[in-house]
Amino acid sequence: MSTFDLSTAASRWRTSRSTRVIAPDTERTDMAEDGSNWGLPHSSHWGRFRGRLEGDRLEVRPYPDDPDPSPLLDNFTDALRHRARIARPAIRRGWLERGPGPDKSRGTDTYVEVPWDEALDRLAAELARVRDDHGPEAVFGGSYGWASAGRFHHVQSQLHRFLNTALGGYVGSVGSYSAGASTFLLPHVVGSFEAISRHNITWGQIVEHTDLVIAFGGMAVKNSNVAAGGISRHIERGSMAEAAARGARFVNVSPLRGDFPPEARAEWIAPQPGTDTAMMLAMMHVLDAAGLADRRYLETYCVGADRLIAYVRGEADGVPKTPDWASGITGLDAEVITALSLDAAKGRTLITVSHSLQRAEHGEQPVWAGIALAAMLGQIGLPGAGYNYALGSLGHTGRVPINLPLPTLPQGQNGVEAFIPCARIADMLLNPGASFDFNGQRLTYPQIKLVYWAGGNPFHHHQDLTRLAQAFAGIDTLVVQDFAWTASARHADIVLPATMSLEREDIGAAKTDLQMVAMRALAEPFAEARDDFAIFQGLASRMSCGEAFTEGRDTEAWLRHLYEPTRAALEARGLPAPDFDVFRDTGEVDLPAPVDDGGMLRKFRADLVAHPLPTPSGRIELYSETIAGFGYPDCPGHPVWLDRIEVPTPACPLWLVSNQPATRLHSQLDFGAASQASKRKGREVAYLNPGDAQDRDIADGDLIKISSDRGACLTAAAITESVTRGVVNLPTGAWYDPIDFDGQRICQHGNPNAVTRMRGHHGSHRAQRDNPVA
Repeated sequence: MSTFDLSTAASRWRTSRSTRVIAPDTERTDMAEDGSNWGLPHSSHWGRFRGRLEGDRLEVRPYPDDPDPSPLLDNFTDALRHRARIARPAIRRGWLERGPGPDKSRGTDTYVEVPWDEALDRLAAELARVRDDHGPEAVFGGSYGWASAGRFHHVQSQLHRFLNTALGGYVGSVGSYSAGASTFLLPHVVGSFEAISRHNITWGQIVEHTDLVIAFGGMAVKNSNVAAGGISRHIERGSMAEAAARGARFVNVSPLRGDFPPEARAEWIAPQPGTDTAMMLAMMHVLDAAGLADRRYLETYCVGADRLIAYVRGEADGVPKTPDWASGITGLDAEVITALSLDAAKGRTLITVSHSLQRAEHGEQPVWAGIALAAMLGQIGLPGAGYNYALGSLGHTGRVPINLPLPTLPQGQNGVEAFIPCARIADMLLNPGASFDFNGQRLTYPQIKLVYWAGGNPFHHHQDLTRLAQAFAGIDTLVVQDFAWTASARHADIVLPATMSLEREDIGAAKTDLQMVAMRALAEPFAEARDDFAIFQGLASRMSCGEAFTEGRDTEAWLRHLYEPTRAALEARGLPAPDFDVFRDTGEVDLPAPVDDGGMLRKFRADLVAHPLPTPSGRIELYSETIAGFGYPDCPGHPVWLDRIEVPTPACPLWLVSNQPATRLHSQLDFGAASQASKRKGREVAYLNPGDAQDRDIADGDLIKISSDRGACLTAAAITESVTRGVVNLPTGAWYDPIDFDGQRICQHGNPNAVTRMRGHHGSHRAQRDNPVA
């Protein structure tokens, strides 16, 4: 048993240190011309690759058929034995000495390393105590997924299966941070999130058919680098280049020029953050006034068009939504809005809305307004035209889903009915028993005593991190199971070291990828790290449910079991269906390419009687009686412009835009080579316009403080014309590293969520990503 200080653990991610590791007992071959016989196959949510250990480093080669491999693969090179790895089970000293209970020292206390048996014994006893004294509804099963491409070792599934088996259930969450508002709005208006985002417009359609793409929030390829379950071929950059070469025109509506790759030759229109809805309404006004709105489409395929048009004309509130009106809100010239509106009616036009827009205040409105704008053009359901939510926001979009069963670990039945929208963690912990509105329902926050977090880092995803730390201080026990000392682990009471995907055998598969991958272990587990399955197996056996959890299978047996439904489905279709051993030896199996049929919206356009939409009316609801019936003042029955609660002031004169970083996924592997190479002196970089920098006497590379009423962070400044005036761009994902200085809580590493605001909302709980800052 050994003791170490939190400050030591907290510093582990700051510098890289690699050591020699033991290679698996596998024959290594020289690299073939295409790289196919080099190393061992593996996969991740940012791409397929082969890897092998070379001295102290993992050498990685992308899948040779990938036309645009993700640079995020470089984060693997020195990650396996990095100082940030959790080596042994550890228990926070205060919890070890005083037992479970509220404790403000979480995040600052020291840790005591203990043997695995002791850690599992103590945790099993604590889980049983909470279950028996308070019921399973006192346990929050917090895992945000994104653990790896592997389908068996998918930690969210493993955690939920364990909690269902051992406790009879848990309080879970619904939705996501990425699409919290759109996930629940879209079904009321047009159809499911999956249908509108992932089985709709494809890159092939854009290459062949599209004349104009108006992308509200852009289509940054750093986002489409990523796909849960894996991605073999990154086609977005090449597809945009091919479409542009044919003559397709891309328009990037964003405060950031980099929200499109150069290959798209995109025009840049930069409204003030959070004003896209006003711009869309003004475009509708232009179409209506010029007689270019497709009245036949609106009358045939939509309901509520007249009520929305009355609002756009100003008949409903006395304010016509003209380009001049929108100019005063967006900061754009009225002529720019008018010209783009008229151009949209000249050819085949696609309207897209990114995840980022609905992550801001009143985020339902741009998602809905984008649908209405596309409906007025009358092109929804045409190849390469109409509306696609979040196209380019993930590698899943712009492709056709595979109609084939893929490996999926069964999670069992959750006996607890209570749930929260995924980002209401702090609200739930700080307000047990309080009521809240969600998607037309009135729900109640449960009383949580224990949080079990396996995979994911809420101190990345969540906003107002000072408040989140206060929320975690009030529970009895926080368990974190992960491979690295993230900020979440440094607030935990019990910390369990898990393996990385690089250290385990698995199967990589995704509904939008044409290969299923045998993920081979590239290294032995680090120190005393164990697979999540092994950890939960150990806990389950201590809680008298080991057989129910494992079903008598070890990891090898589970992999064979999960592979079989896919193999059988391939065989039933007369396609090559190798057995598991052949699959593992060859490293992959091909899956059948589906037909690009345009999905639900194409069928609806072809025959709305035979293929109605899954909405109350069966049509596109530009006015929704259901939503209007909820009585939410900030989300009425049709899309509207609602001004923001927080706007720049003399004290906080700039907007903060905190987007997905280009060098990592969220906060994953922030200590990795690619992520570290993007920092300056170990700090995240904030980008600002030369004019804003000159006004504040800031030079490139200067250390700057970004602050709001909630907190502050320190970053390095980078001066660029690619950020519009009045905006600071600080990507997310820097590991939270707070210090108290001069009466203020400051993240010295540059995490923007030390600054951002968390605001509850009726459709979800959404991050306020466009924040006024000093």
